[in-house]
Amino acid sequence: MSDSTSTFVDGVVETIKTVVYALLIAGVFRTLFFQPFWIPSGSMKDTLLIGDFLFVNKMAYGYSQYSCPFGLCPIDGRIWGSEPERGDVVVFRHPANGQDFIKRVVGLPGDTVQMRSGVLFINGSAAPQVQEGLFTETYERQGPIGTTPICIEMSVSFGDDCNKMKSIETLPDGTQHAVLDAGPTRLDNTGVTRVPEGMFYFVGDNRDNSTDSRVAQPSGVGLVPYENLIGRADRVMFSSAGRSLFFVWTWRMDRFFKAIE
Repeated sequence: MSDSTSTFVDGVVETIKTVVYALLIAGVFRTLFFQPFWIPSGSMKDTLLIGDFLFVNKMAYGYSQYSCPFGLCPIDGRIWGSEPERGDVVVFRHPANGQDFIKRVVGLPGDTVQMRSGVLFINGSAAPQVQEGLFTETYERQGPIGTTPICIEMSVSFGDDCNKMKSIETLPDGTQHAVLDAGPTRLDNTGVTRVPEGMFYFVGDNRDNSTDSRVAQPSGVGLVPYENLIGRADRVMFSSAGRSLFFVWTWRMDRFFKAIE
């Protein structure tokens, strides 16, 4: 083998090793520390918008089989775990369909949860809402999926304003966050659900456009087991309102590095 051929082979081998090492490091980082997550739907408006990009803190609640891609971690139950606090925004694995969802945890083990006329009741006490005007967006197809928002208005054309009532909801521990309401729906009133040990109750902030624990599986989320929690969403790193992140003119600079409350 000539020197030039040997040099070429050595270069290829070194390149392959570098790529393999980089993939291994990225895999360890994603498994143990932070997982990237792109917001695909409007169920958490206006806390999270379609096109927000964030890293999920996987150290917050410890590790389970779902900490690895495709749920392949050889972990029985959960290790180094701590439970979420009420009000945390959490990414979890849907118990039935295997998709990753992001919602707000409102019901902890031992709690009772109910919706009455659009107001959340926890352990029999209302989580009060104080109105804060309107949340207004353009009625158009949003994000790569191209979904359209739900509006208060009965008839909306593309390009029109789409409005929802915005309120600040206060949970029993005093934490606050915005919730949106587009008018009466069947999910504004639910039965009382007692959250058993090892389970959690989740709802979306955009209450009329969220598939969550208010509806049982398989059409809804139902109660979510502790081991299905992947991590806590703490901060938006990047945000784009366009169909592609390469549309620089659609970047929402005011949301870069925005804390999630």
